[in-house]
Amino acid sequence: MIQRIKDIYAYRDMIFSLVRRELRGRYKGSVLGFLWTYINPLCQVIVYSAVFSVIFKVQIDKFYLYLIIGMMPWTFFNTSVQGGTTCIRAQADMVKKIFFPREVIPIAYVTSAFVNMLLSFIIVFLAVLVSGYGFNLQVLLFLPLIMIIEYLLALGIAFIVSSITVYFRDLEQIVGVIMMAWIYITPIMYNMEYVPEQYRPLIVLNPMTPIVEVYHQILYYRMVPTTNYLLLAGGVSLMIFIVGFIVFGRLDRNFAEEM
Repeated sequence: MIQRIKDIYAYRDMIFSLVRRELRGRYKGSVLGFLWTYINPLCQVIVYSAVFSVIFKVQIDKFYLYLIIGMMPWTFFNTSVQGGTTCIRAQADMVKKIFFPREVIPIAYVTSAFVNMLLSFIIVFLAVLVSGYGFNLQVLLFLPLIMIIEYLLALGIAFIVSSITVYFRDLEQIVGVIMMAWIYITPIMYNMEYVPEQYRPLIVLNPMTPIVEVYHQILYYRMVPTTNYLLLAGGVSLMIFIVGFIVFGRLDRNFAEEM
């Protein structure tokens, strides 16, 4: 495992090159171009705000702010997992012809999605300022930590789904269905108070729950993240990352033959 990490580090320039190519190519040929980084999540926030604040009447103060704080991390996670299913097959020619650590591909894909999230957080910061909530600068220091934790979770799952999809193509469609349901068991459009007490342990088992809760604690409630959520988010994300790294390493040997 240590040797594989060293091999990946040796190809860091290739990772940076793939990230740049992914970011440039994502909206290539589009009239609005990189503005879609902001338009897509904003449209989602507007739709969910209308549905949950007007129709379902969720009683959360400044619901649009609560929603946008949770939606930006979710968009990154969703993009990483769903896009991760096809990222290896999308680079089939490179996998067949060039020798390099195959982990480079999902790392580059998830990293480009992560950069996209960082840029989209401009909207979050503007929403916080417009709302009048403001920032707790000391608490804000925890924001990079939870971002790194989420990155590890997204990359770990991307390792798993990208490697398995090479052998089992139907996984791409299965993951799409799972992600449609997953957002509703993550406290993005509601808080934990809306969840019946007997079901809360099940919601907390969702690895995205403590992550989104920490984002809300930092930016919405402006409080130091609770230790239990931080430890749970960090521990589960690290475990999934390690499992994903091992699974990918076991399955990548026959990628070229399968494609």
